[in-house]
Amino acid sequence: MSKEKDDNYWRDKLTPEEFHVCREGGTERPFSGEHWNTFEDGAYRCRCCGEVLFESESKFDAGCGWPSFDAEAREGVVEEHQDNSLGMQRTEIVCANCGCHLGHVFPDGPTDTGLRYCVNSLSVTLDPEDSNEHGEGEGG
Repeated sequence: MSKEKDDNYWRDKLTPEEFHVCREGGTERPFSGEHWNTFEDGAYRCRCCGEVLFESESKFDAGCGWPSFDAEAREGVVEEHQDNSLGMQRTEIVCANCGCHLGHVFPDGPTDTGLRYCVNSLSVTLDPEDSNEHGEGEGG
């Protein structure tokens, strides 16, 4: 499973900025990522393992400067962990397959889910060919 791959593997696969966000839990500056203001059809895949995490249908403009979604692509593809860093209590979200840091989830979403998955653009890639197909990642 991808969670067992070491930092050297990820350093070879990711840019330094991607490594900082995806493997060290960093955050990109708001309004700086490639997907914060993108509303094309497709699936948002984990940058590290390729797992489909979010669908374009669940994306909305939260005005926060990061891509925001109201639901994961399917139950269980995103894990939640308590994050008490920076003097705040938040819920971190990571890819369930490989442990890639995605961002945080907040209970202030505008739809019936009531959720806002606030995701770093560096943590995901947009696959326009995979709209509504819930594809599988590399898994390994």
